[in-house]
Amino acid sequence: MKTPASYRPVDRGAQPPYLHAAYKSTVLRAPSKPLVRIPQTLSEITGPQVGAESMPGGDDDLTRNADTGVEAMGERIIVTGRVTDEDGRPVSDTLLEIWQANAAGRYHHDRDQHDAPLDPNFTGAGSCVTDENGDYRFTTIRPGAYPWPNHKNAWRPAHIHFSLFGPSFLTRLVTQMYFAGDPLLPLDPIYNCTPDERAREGMLARYDHEVTQPDWALGYRWDIVLRGRDATPMET
Repeated sequence: MKTPASYRPVDRGAQPPYLHAAYKSTVLRAPSKPLVRIPQTLSEITGPQVGAESMPGGDDDLTRNADTGVEAMGERIIVTGRVTDEDGRPVSDTLLEIWQANAAGRYHHDRDQHDAPLDPNFTGAGSCVTDENGDYRFTTIRPGAYPWPNHKNAWRPAHIHFSLFGPSFLTRLVTQMYFAGDPLLPLDPIYNCTPDERAREGMLARYDHEVTQPDWALGYRWDIVLRGRDATPMET
């Protein structure tokens, strides 16, 4: 029996493994026994749903404090792209959430005690919903690199975390977007968890002069593919 195109199997060789020794946290997080796949039922994949009608406006701009109107510090950037399936069809009405460190490489979180300044006007979190063409767009601050205790002199490259919700909360996918040309990428075990080089390149945002706005912000394009051989690597 031929597998329907909408449910093509995932290419595991292009996705991060559960256990990647160079990324020490996975030693404790990875399952120690074989996984048991539980078939989805109709109720699990049809709701609850999140659409544009339930989202407040303005959450796609992280560069200005919504309460005070004061701008955040750092290099202003625009990140835009298209969410599609493996056949290039747009995925509309999909909730995207992002979170990231500020320009100094620090998260707006109590557990982040990195010796870098906090920006009171940058929360580092935003959301938007894809339009009928599958397009999304964020205005934010380019995140800074930051140290982490994984190995000696370890630094995470600049990145933005992305969360995508499908037709229900049970179909959530999480990944990270990086910037092409970052010198820290070859040293980062999280980026290099993905074994396939072509798949890793799918996590790189690239400068787009057409997206760039004169005297305002540099533009980057990052498209997301949800399934198939060209699927964007996702965290497991």
